[in-house]
Amino acid sequence: MARLALAPMQGLADDVMREVLTAIGGYDWCVTEFIRVTDALLPARAFRRMAPELDNAGRTGAGTPVAIQLLGSDPVCLAENAARAAEFGPLAVDLNFGCPAPMVNRHGGGAILLNDPELLHTIVATVRRAMPPQVPLTAKMRLGVKDTARTLDCALALATGGAAELVVHARTKEEGYTPPAHWHWIARIAEAVAVPVVANGEVWNVADWEGIREVSGCADVMLGRGAVADPLLARRIKGEAIAGAEAWAVVEPALADFWRRVTAKLEPRHCPGRIKLWLGLLRRTWPEAEALYQRIRPARDCAAVEAGLAAAGILPAPVA
Repeated sequence: MARLALAPMQGLADDVMREVLTAIGGYDWCVTEFIRVTDALLPARAFRRMAPELDNAGRTGAGTPVAIQLLGSDPVCLAENAARAAEFGPLAVDLNFGCPAPMVNRHGGGAILLNDPELLHTIVATVRRAMPPQVPLTAKMRLGVKDTARTLDCALALATGGAAELVVHARTKEEGYTPPAHWHWIARIAEAVAVPVVANGEVWNVADWEGIREVSGCADVMLGRGAVADPLLARRIKGEAIAGAEAWAVVEPALADFWRRVTAKLEPRHCPGRIKLWLGLLRRTWPEAEALYQRIRPARDCAAVEAGLAAAGILPAPVA
């Protein structure tokens, strides 16, 4: 059976979003936002802050297994932190070689490392040796920094270094998230390495999922922003026919749950931006989300957001 994963989207798919989306269903695993590793062994609280699921046997409330993603460039420091992460019982430890953010790349992390296949191999091999053998080590990569000249070298470096599985986001660092994604390159990588490859990039609907599998030849797919724009995408891919008002009736309580979790986790000043961010993506899929987005967009505080959600029937009306 083909597997579906929820991608580690920094600033978007935190533990709150993971809880809400995996509760709707359809995911076989998910990956945390990256935990930045610099020059120190992180305390346990750093891992639990980014992955509170570790206190639930490494699973979301819906039972979806969670992998911990680390980002850094120092092989020894990454290895020490990976070994500590493995102690908490995650599905896997994942290494980030795909983040295109300039601030991350300036500090030698993420996709900029694709300029140096030899370093990639050293990192993965060092991390693999430090971890218990029963905990899988995986890696996520892009196609390169500026071009695809070293794509296959990088993939081979990760696979031969000890990564048990590769997730390939089919764009370069410089392409960021600009369409199109080059799915044919995933096929070239899958042919070159001796480990499973998971396809990722520009999957917004069932037709895209069918397309990326056909072009890449990969059965397993990781969903990114498309999963946030359509929280039912994983269920649709797995054959559930749900659309229109029936689908929106699933999204409405998910929005309410999301808001409750956001306000419980964040300082009030940060909460309005989080729900606006999600609604901004949801409106790609539903007219109802567009209307709700326009209603809430002027809100500057939690009370205004809650008034807008209540007016839309998402939250109970306040008691007079």
